[in-house]
Order: sequence, then C-alpha cells, then structure tokens
Amino acid sequence: MKRPLRILSYNVHSCFGTDRRLDPARIADVIASCNADIVALQEVDVERARSGAIDQAQMIAAHLKMTAHFNAALHLEEERYGDALITALPTRLVKAAGLPSKGEPRGALWVEVMVGEIPLQVFVTHLGLLGGERVRQTETLMGPGWMGAPMPANSRVVLAGDLNAVPLSASYKMLARRYRDAQTEDGRAAKATFPSRLPLLRLDHIMVGEGIRVVETRVVSDRLARRASDHLPLLAVLDLDPAPQADR
Repeated sequence: MKRPLRILSYNVHSCFGTDRRLDPARIADVIASCNADIVALQEVDVERARSGAIDQAQMIAAHLKMTAHFNAALHLEEERYGDALITALPTRLVKAAGLPSKGEPRGALWVEVMVGEIPLQVFVTHLGLLGGERVRQTETLMGPGWMGAPMPANSRVVLAGDLNAVPLSASYKMLARRYRDAQTEDGRAAKATFPSRLPLLRLDHIMVGEGIRVVETRVVSDRLARRASDHLPLLAVLDLDPAPQADR
C-alpha cells in the first residue's frame, strides 16, 4: 500500500443509534464514508436477542466487503458482546482474550495486519469504567502477554479503542509514556468523541508506536455519525515509515 493507511476506531453501541433505532447498515455507511482500511469496533453484538440475534461484526464486514475478527468480552450461552477488527487487508489473529475486570467483563483483540511488507500489530480494546480497573487493564495490555510481547521484525504497533479515559486519567498517562496519541500528533486541537450529539469527553483513542507518522486525524461528526451511535468515530491517517524500527 503506497498511500497513507486509514484507521478508524468506533464504539458502535450495539448498532443502536441516538434515535434508538437498531441499524448495522447505518454503522457500515458511516465507516464507508471514512474510506478506512482498518476498523476497530467496540460494543459489538453477536447473536444477542436484544439486537436481532445477528452477527454484527460479520454483517458490517460483509457490507464493506471486508473480513472480521471478533473477541467476546461477555459470553452468555450463545450471546456474545465485545470488540472486532475488520479490514480487507491480509490478517492473522494473534490473540483474543479477557482483561482483568471487576465490573462488566472487558477484553482485547490482537490482530497482525500486513500493510505491504510491514506487519502492523493492531490492538483493539474497550476498557472499564472504574479508574483502578482501567489501570490494571492497561498494565496487562502493556505487559508481556500483549503489547510488550516479542513481535516480528519491522513490526509497527497501534492501539485503538474506547479507553473510557480522558487525557488526565492515570491509565491514559501510562499509555502516553510509551505510545503517542494520534490526535495530539497532527498539530490540531484534539476533539471529543462522546456523547455523539454534544461531544464533551475524549474517550476514544488511537495510540501509535515507533515507525509511524501521523498525517492527520479527524473526529467524524456529520449528521449520520451523530445518529448512528452514542460515540463518534475517530479516524487517523498514518504513514508507516519503511525503515525498520530501531527500538520498541
């Protein structure tokens, strides 16, 4: 891929919009309007009665002519709920597992996406609501089982998701000590993503490691996006440095 890579992080609220309408196709339309290459989704329902017992990850991916990887943070009999990564690029699922949780179960997804000859290690997550819980989850994510694990040579690292953390929070600061916040890299004022109708909080983030240049970021806030979910999607346009990483 010679052009910059477009990554989208989007909490889709089980595809229920602010108008209370269940509409996975509307979510897919929002994503399509962003021309994203890789999409990190949170709050995805799979076979849940409340959302029509469909596989939302697969339905959205099919609408976009992409493939999906899914991790169920919550699993009740046949009903599942969690995070997904969808893309048309070549992928390899590395890990899908839970994170230490006290409240609602949380998890993460690690998918290797081949961007030309570069193995991009993409981590997708949705962290908890409690500060202490988020710190433990972040410590786990940054540890040897996840983002601190050995990776193929020339890898790049991206973390995308609803971190439920504003920049002043302890969990965000932990991540920011090692990774760069895409929204603060492009020289523009960072914008809030939640709630979608009147965004006040910057909860959704894309964090990048070495060997990645942030070209631009954008919070998608058109009329369709404001209705489709209670979060606005965050788009980052990234240039993957072709030179190998010197350090990770």
